Amino acid sequence: MERMTLRIFAVGAMAAVTLCTVVTAEEQSAPAAKNARILLMPRKMISGDRTTLAVLDANGRLTPGVTIAFSNGDHVTTNATGRGLFVAPLTPGVLYATIQGRPGRVQTLVIAAPANASTPSVVQAPHFASLSDRFELQGHGFCGDADKNVVRVNGESALVMAASSESMTILPPEDLQPGPADVTVACNKGAASAARLIFLSLSLQADTSPMHPGQKRTLSVRIEGTRDQVTLEARNLAPEIAELAGGNPAKAISSGGAENVASFPLTGKQHGKVLVSIRLMPWAIRNKT
Repeated sequence: MERMTLRIFAVGAMAAVTLCTVVTAEEQSAPAAKNARILLMPRKMISGDRTTLAVLDANGRLTPGVTIAFSNGDHVTTNATGRGLFVAPLTPGVLYATIQGRPGRVQTLVIAAPANASTPSVVQAPHFASLSDRFELQGHGFCGDADKNVVRVNGESALVMAASSESMTILPPEDLQPGPADVTVACNKGAASAARLIFLSLSLQADTSPMHPGQKRTLSVRIEGTRDQVTLEARNLAPEIAELAGGNPAKAISSGGAENVASFPLTGKQHGKVLVSIRLMPWAIRNKT
């Protein structure tokens, strides 16, 4: 079972620049349930169908032993893989899910079962996806049991983190290169559906020396895999140390071109380590016809 660490950039005294890393369960001890922070739910599910959710800690690691409470009174606890398999409610409508003991909730939609079962079909896919972060596909006929889906990117197996028959969240293969790639999706040994995405590599260029009050600094992120402009989002995880221009979170559009770069200005507030999380925002969505 693979585990995921989200793309976290740490900048400051004694801080290393850490990119997204995927490690096996044998190489990484499971994070404590109390550290659960991120709930991944399929955006849509069919009433009465098996469905898989996933829970991550603050570093993006799949987290076992976490109880999820639903607005209809049901509960599910993540297993050793950091995912939880449950049956979607029989009553269609909006369903909310919450990590027990944590603020915030995630919304999903329960819809009535279609008259006829369908083979896997990808209806919506992001135009861009990060090599080191999850991406979502929307469609029909997927397996709600995540491990029964067969997802390949340029022929390499990808990890399905959360899934319903209508939606799935996927982590790309570890050794994938930047650029266009074909993604195929099948449920069990059934027929496969395909989508084409452009996968991007994001690398940080920053001064890692200690930051001081009033000091101004720019975090620059270089994008490889496209010459098009893309949108990135930065979240300041240590707002007491520095202020991120544009608010928190802040968004930036890259320059485009051969040297495709996005910049995030910072202003120091006190001496200490700056911690900023930067993610690709796949706003451009392809509707397949």
